[in-house]
Amino acid sequence: MPTVSVKWQKEVFAKIEIDTSQPPIVFKSQLYTLTGVPPERQKIMVKGGLLKDDADWATLGIKDGQKLMMMGTADEIVKAPEKGPVFVEDLPEEEQVVNVGHSAGLYNLGNTCYMNSTVQCLHIVPELKSALLSYTSTSRPNDVDLNSHLLTIATRDLFTELDRNAKPVAPMQFLSVLRKKYPQFAQQHNGAYMQQDAEECWTQLMYTLSQSLVPSSGSSDGTAAVKTLFGIDLVSRVHCPESGEESSEKESVYALKCHISQEVNHLHEGLKHGLKSELEKASPVLGRTAIYSKESQISELPKYLTVQFVRFFWKRESNQKAKILRKVDYPLELDVYEFCSDELKQQLQGPRQMLRQAENVKFGLKPDGKNIDQKENEASVPTPEGTSSDKGEATSMNIDAPDNKPQLTGIYDLVAVLTHKGRSADSGHYVAWVKQESGKWIEYDDDNPIPQREEEITKLSGGGDWHMAYICMYKARVL
Repeated sequence: MPTVSVKWQKEVFAKIEIDTSQPPIVFKSQLYTLTGVPPERQKIMVKGGLLKDDADWATLGIKDGQKLMMMGTADEIVKAPEKGPVFVEDLPEEEQVVNVGHSAGLYNLGNTCYMNSTVQCLHIVPELKSALLSYTSTSRPNDVDLNSHLLTIATRDLFTELDRNAKPVAPMQFLSVLRKKYPQFAQQHNGAYMQQDAEECWTQLMYTLSQSLVPSSGSSDGTAAVKTLFGIDLVSRVHCPESGEESSEKESVYALKCHISQEVNHLHEGLKHGLKSELEKASPVLGRTAIYSKESQISELPKYLTVQFVRFFWKRESNQKAKILRKVDYPLELDVYEFCSDELKQQLQGPRQMLRQAENVKFGLKPDGKNIDQKENEASVPTPEGTSSDKGEATSMNIDAPDNKPQLTGIYDLVAVLTHKGRSADSGHYVAWVKQESGKWIEYDDDNPIPQREEEITKLSGGGDWHMAYICMYKARVL
C-alpha cells in the first residue's frame, strides 16, 4: 500500500497509508478522522483533477511518498456562552449520542449496506454488548481460529464506536476482518466489490459470536448468553407415510423461516409453512430413498426471536437469486404459543396468565372478576418487562422465578427490521429500522439515521419495489 502525506491548510499529515483495494471514500474517511472535514466537503487534488469517491486508484498513478493537497472546511462546533443554554454540538461525543437519542450511522464503503444494516440491528441488543465488552484479546478459546477471534474483537470495537459517536463511523477494520474470515464477502466484479446477501452476513456473524463468546469456568456469561439470547430449540417428528417409519429429531437454530407462497398473507401463515417440510432420504425399511414429512415445534424460546422471510430463490434461467415480491404482513406484537411443543406450552401458561393480569391492571380491567380501584391492588400484580409505559419507558417486575431467571411468555415485541429494496439479493439496497430504548424508531440508511413513526414500520411488508422486510427481530416480553 502506498504511503502519502496530505497538506490541509497549515497542517501536514504524514505517512498515511492508502489501501488501494478499497474505494477512495475509505481514504476520505481516514482524512475525516484526522481533520474533521466530512468526505463530501473534501477536495483532493490528484492526477486529472479532483479525487472522486468511486475513482479507480490504478488510473490515478499514486506513488509512494507522494504529497497530496486537500481543501475543505471542517465541521464547526458552536461555542456556548459562559452563561446560557448548552447546545448538543457543544457536548462531548458520548453526551451528544444521549441527547440525539440514537447511535451513529455507518459509512457505506462500497456496496456494504448489507453489512451496515446487519450491524445496526444486532447493535440494539444490550445483552450482546455486555457479552462483547467482557471479551478481551486473551479470551480466545482454544478451538476458535484467529480470524473468528479478530472478528469478535472488531464487532466489540465497532459497537463501542457506535455508542460513543454522534457522527457516522467508517467500519473499515470490521469489514476487513469480515472479508478475511468469510471470503465470499470480498467477491469483486470488474474491480468493484459486489453487493452481498444480508441474511448470509447475519448468519455468519451470529455463528462466529456463538463460537467465540464462550463462558469462562464458573461463569454464566458468554455463548450461553448468545444461545439464550438468540437460540431456538426445535423438536421434530419425522414420518415416512410409505413405510410407516417415525422418529424424533432435535436441533438448534438462530432464526425461524417464514416461507412465502400464494397462500401466505401473514407472518403466522408463513411460519406454519416453515415448520413443515418434506425431505428425501434413505429408508432402511424400504431399502431405497423415500419421501419423509417433517413437522417441527419449538421446545425452547430465546430472549430475541429472529424471523427470516424466505424471499429469494435460485432462478436457473437468469443464474441468480430472484426475489418474491408478495406482500406478507407482520405484527408489532408476535405470539408464538401455537408453534410451541406441549411441554413448553405448559411452562408458558403460568407466566402468560400473570401477563394478562398485569395488562388488565394497566388498562383498568377486571382480573378474575374483581374491580381494580386501589393502588395497592395494582402493586400486587407484576408488570411485564419489555412492555412500554405511557412515557415509553420499559417497566420492570419482581416475580419469584427459578434461579431468578426471567420467565418467557411466548409473546414478543418487534424491535428491528432489516429491509431490502430491489429485485435480487445480490443487488439493490439494504436498510435497518431499529427501535430505540425510548420507544422511537430510527431508519439507518447507512450513514444517515432518520426518525420514523411506528405506523411506517408495518408498511414494509412488500408487494412492490419499495423496501420490504427480509429479517425481523422480536424481543421477548418476560416476567
